[in-house]
Amino acid sequence: MLDIMQIQEILPHRYPLLLVDRITDMELKKSIKGFKNISISEPAFQGHFPGHPIYPGVLILEGMAQCGGVLALKSSDMTDEEMKQKVIYFMSIDKAKFRNPVRPGDRLDYELEVVRMKSSLMTLVGKAYVDGKLTAEAELKAMIVDK
Repeated sequence: MLDIMQIQEILPHRYPLLLVDRITDMELKKSIKGFKNISISEPAFQGHFPGHPIYPGVLILEGMAQCGGVLALKSSDMTDEEMKQKVIYFMSIDKAKFRNPVRPGDRLDYELEVVRMKSSLMTLVGKAYVDGKLTAEAELKAMIVDK
């Protein structure tokens, strides 16, 4: 649905912190699905952990949040030009749980659903999967603000 070039037109993030490769499904104001392919060349694996690479949980949450950011911006009533003047700030991450490790070679699938949406404020429940197996989940609150 959205490739990496289209995602970069929406989000200000760039390598090495652009953590969504593709958006595969989106229902405005309701839900979004996307993924990131986890490669051994990820910068985080240099130190997390040498000889036993595990993708950091904080990066899983950030990727989840970036998917939510795409949904929030696309669900707003802004034009593409207005969106370029905005950024998403996290207000809170609650109920975060990590279930299974994510390793090089995995495809990390993100699924988020809107719990509440009020003008520039959004609450989402997010889940991350590898091969259909739950790896992480959290409740995210974010706000759209001017750059």
